[in-house]
Amino acid sequence: MAETVADPRRRVVQDGLISKSLTATAKVIQWLLLSLMFSIIFEWIGMVLWWPDEGIDHSRTMLTQEISYLNNDFRRSVVTSDPARFAKRFADNTYHYLFEVTRFVDFIRWVSPSPTTNERGVRPTLYKIYHPIAGFVIAMMQVTQVFSVRLAILTLAMPIFLLFSLVALVDGLVQRDLRRWGGGRESSFVYHYAKKAALPLVVLTWVTYLALPFSLHPTFVVLPFAIMFALTVAVTASTFKKYL
Repeated sequence: MAETVADPRRRVVQDGLISKSLTATAKVIQWLLLSLMFSIIFEWIGMVLWWPDEGIDHSRTMLTQEISYLNNDFRRSVVTSDPARFAKRFADNTYHYLFEVTRFVDFIRWVSPSPTTNERGVRPTLYKIYHPIAGFVIAMMQVTQVFSVRLAILTLAMPIFLLFSLVALVDGLVQRDLRRWGGGRESSFVYHYAKKAALPLVVLTWVTYLALPFSLHPTFVVLPFAIMFALTVAVTASTFKKYL
């Protein structure tokens, strides 16, 4: 019995540009939501174990500190002429759509006041549930704003990856030509592993910075990962050969 031969055209349709774009977008959203979840969980754990005296003031201080980084050190950017205003507007829009448009803020204002002695209905019951966790809910809202500011900072910092990669690509191609003309040894093993490490480094940059439970200057996160990314690009370009 003859085996069924798969139609190669089906593979092209399945792995088309639209399919790849949707898959990549879904993965980006997945990693962003995962980073936000880790940020909130770390903040809650810290409120119990690491900074119980600060409470919700810790996340509020983080928000102020993150914006101060933009005001002091990121006054110009390729993406926008006013990075601080861009990040603040991004955080305000996130807060507006997530908490104001959904009426979550109105719900908090409604359930927060202590019920009167003769009050009946569902609000006294909801107050008993909400009151012990009120600080955690407010911290979650503030951490979401911190997350938004950091997301804006990373967006503004992404051109450094492009700049470093261009320099690394040129250097890697020069090293490749020197190796070829000098009769050096070629290794497809190194090429494949360096190529696979490039994209995870970018993802790890975003996840690490977005999920940090404390305020840290973005340079100390973005710059090391940008250097490692440039090294992978240089190694990939220097070990590339026509037949792999």
